Amino acid sequence: MEIDSASISRCSKEHQKIYQEWFSFADSDGDGRLTGADATNFFAMSNVSRQDLKQVWAIADSKRQGFLGFKEFITSMQLVSLAQAGHAITGDILNTEVDFENLQPPAMEGLDVLLAKRKHIPKSEPEQNGNPQVQSSPSASWFTSSKSAKKVSLASVTSIIDGLKRLYVQKLKPLEVTYQFNDFVSPLLANSDFDAKPMVMLLGQYSTGKTTFIKHLLKTSYPGAHIGPEPTTDRFVVVMNGPDERSVPGNTIAVQADMPFSGLTTFGTAFLSKFECSQMPHPLLEHITFVDTPGVLSGEKQRTQRSYDFTGVTSWFAAKCDLILLLFDPHKLDISDEFRRVIASLRGHDDKIRVVLNKADQVDTQQLMRVYGALMWSLGKVLNTPEVMRVYIGSFNDKPINDAAAGPIGKELFEKEQDNLLTDLKDIPKKACDRRINEFVKRARAAKIHAYIISHLRREMPAMMGKAKTQQRLIDNLADEFAKVQREHHLPAGDFPHVEHFKEVLSGYSIDKFEKLKPKMIQAVDDMLGYDIPELLNNFRNPYD
Repeated sequence: MEIDSASISRCSKEHQKIYQEWFSFADSDGDGRLTGADATNFFAMSNVSRQDLKQVWAIADSKRQGFLGFKEFITSMQLVSLAQAGHAITGDILNTEVDFENLQPPAMEGLDVLLAKRKHIPKSEPEQNGNPQVQSSPSASWFTSSKSAKKVSLASVTSIIDGLKRLYVQKLKPLEVTYQFNDFVSPLLANSDFDAKPMVMLLGQYSTGKTTFIKHLLKTSYPGAHIGPEPTTDRFVVVMNGPDERSVPGNTIAVQADMPFSGLTTFGTAFLSKFECSQMPHPLLEHITFVDTPGVLSGEKQRTQRSYDFTGVTSWFAAKCDLILLLFDPHKLDISDEFRRVIASLRGHDDKIRVVLNKADQVDTQQLMRVYGALMWSLGKVLNTPEVMRVYIGSFNDKPINDAAAGPIGKELFEKEQDNLLTDLKDIPKKACDRRINEFVKRARAAKIHAYIISHLRREMPAMMGKAKTQQRLIDNLADEFAKVQREHHLPAGDFPHVEHFKEVLSGYSIDKFEKLKPKMIQAVDDMLGYDIPELLNNFRNPYD
């Protein structure tokens, strides 16, 4: 699906050895990442025009990581070779009928001489006068112009994601820890949360085709998949890439440091026993992770309480996911109470939601028009947004479209809708870095508002007598206290947390034990949002812009 893994598979072993030597030479830091500065110097030896090199970088660094790994480097070299042969470098050039395996490496002027010199130069001593040599990164000076009062040392930052990790630890995390942001809003982030592959979550009532949809995209079944007309998926299943086919229990996967699921331990053993990770080697899963969910209950079934907080879990995954697909079928358009609560838990993530009307070839064109209208009416009652939600119509399974039901117009419509949805999915890895930045900025703003709320409530508490009575009054009138904080700090009302959930968590704390407002921490986050992140984005933009 993505260009980097495809390129290395379409490159002969002989050429891979050449590219490996070139990559080691170009990578000045020796960290396996070719930054913009390194690439600019190395690519200049090709004598390809700056405009073409700009396109080469844009295609090779399609994920906007700000650097090229070895796979992306091979892609860039193949593109340079095509440019030298007179090909126009466009976004779809890698999908053309080019024999990439036998494509000769590009001509790099003076590279052979430099490589020969390098082989004859003895390696420098790791220490001089007893002091280790510290090599400064070309990205070491990207922070010098920041107006932040306290500079952050980012000498080792080689990508946007690395920069966000460092900013989180040094500027945002202290604020979150001080005001217990992890208990009220979202667990603290670990490195695995930044490095995780983009995720797509599927939600819907039972038998709307969630598992079949994943199977359709993978063109194969995944370990532990069950498909049937009854509620078959009784657990949250994360389908991700792995060296072999296996299912890993939830308790095991939640404690693995390299997995982004440690936050799920807060939902307890009752949930973790209903959670598992399904791993298998697959080219699509190298770029996207899917989250298959239990069918949302309706009718009498929803009266039986689940043993864990279902809406809380979906809300946790919604914050981590890059895309949320709500699946309906023509015979299950009703939105039950549980489904209503689930959709409400997606508040704040409306931009990620897509609606899929699945199994649409089970009804004829006239009925489909009525079903579509009924679905839009039902969604309008639940989502409470003036904008119309994007709805994809189709039949996402491995069976051929039912021509008798769909008709010629319906069949053409389904094919176009499927193509549009697949295009949406293919864009996810390319937009993953932008999504990480977007979520990080949202989290920083939420943490700031949380700090203002907690410090305001702390300020309202008496010094000596009547603490319990005052705390209860503040909790009972929390909506009014939110309004005071909003007016005092000129904050948007839509960014404030859900009142009822905040009340529930706050009742377990003694408000007078919280910290008073720390302006320096707030200023550090403001500096991060105002200067640090824009500089980070500027530092890792396309070096040929």
